[in-house]
Amino acid sequence: MPKVTFKNPLKLSVIAPLSIDVKPGTSILDAAEECGARVGHACGGNLACSTCHVWVEQGLDSLPEVQDKENDIMDKAFDVRAESRLACQCPLGDADVVVEITEESHRAWLDENPDERKKHAAG
Repeated sequence: MPKVTFKNPLKLSVIAPLSIDVKPGTSILDAAEECGARVGHACGGNLACSTCHVWVEQGLDSLPEVQDKENDIMDKAFDVRAESRLACQCPLGDADVVVEITEESHRAWLDENPDERKKHAAG
């Protein structure tokens, strides 16, 4: 089973990375939901927004190629890089994957979880 490790945005490096073993075929977004990683998903993972934008630091080659629709939606994202992917569009293969949650995605997650936003602002 592949392991997915979620690293928080650089400015939140005090929060330890989260890792989870999941079945092949599980999306990065579903893995994030399962382990409580702060990956935004305003559209519910339906490829209608870019809030689940992550940077794949390890294991990028094990993911399916970017399709046209994902590429189109990625145009809405901030700080797009060669290793950028939408977590909802990345079913895992057999390889381990390490992703960094973008600040954009973390902000979206906080917008979706206002109680956690208050804790974050107070901390």
